[in-house]
Amino acid sequence: TSMTPEAIDLVQTSFAKVKPIAPQAGALFYKNLFQIAPQLQPLFKADVHDQGRKLMDMLSIAVGMLRQPERLRYAVAQLGRRHAAYGVTQEHFRPVGQALILTLEQGLGADFTPQVKMAWMVMYKELMEVMGESLREANEMRAVMQLRAEIARRKKTLPWWKRIWSFGA
Repeated sequence: TSMTPEAIDLVQTSFAKVKPIAPQAGALFYKNLFQIAPQLQPLFKADVHDQGRKLMDMLSIAVGMLRQPERLRYAVAQLGRRHAAYGVTQEHFRPVGQALILTLEQGLGADFTPQVKMAWMVMYKELMEVMGESLREANEMRAVMQLRAEIARRKKTLPWWKRIWSFGA
């Protein structure tokens, strides 16, 4: 990442303060998210408390890998590919980021200084760039696979002599 060592320290030390209240922070995040963007609620089929736990686990992993940018990039790219299958788009990143910052502000109180806020915003922006890239790649791959399936389906409807003829072409 292009985060400074100081910004990494701020994110890691502030997250260490959130970790003890992770279940509440996860639930608060989704409460905030659905207030900011109620249209996103249908994307979350699982129990919100379970989803909150997964979010906090992923944040813990990401925050822990900030000094290992290649490993972090790989993990976030994998996350992006998985989220593409759930219907997540880059338009969802903004309200998710807003909910994250609001949740951190509520959870950390006075410890959520302008410097801490900026460090989290930089981290989130960088992670979402990677995730956005992997979302695009996954969606492009899905489109290619759908096109191939459609071509194969259409070929099956051709007369046998056209299938043979077009196969060599």
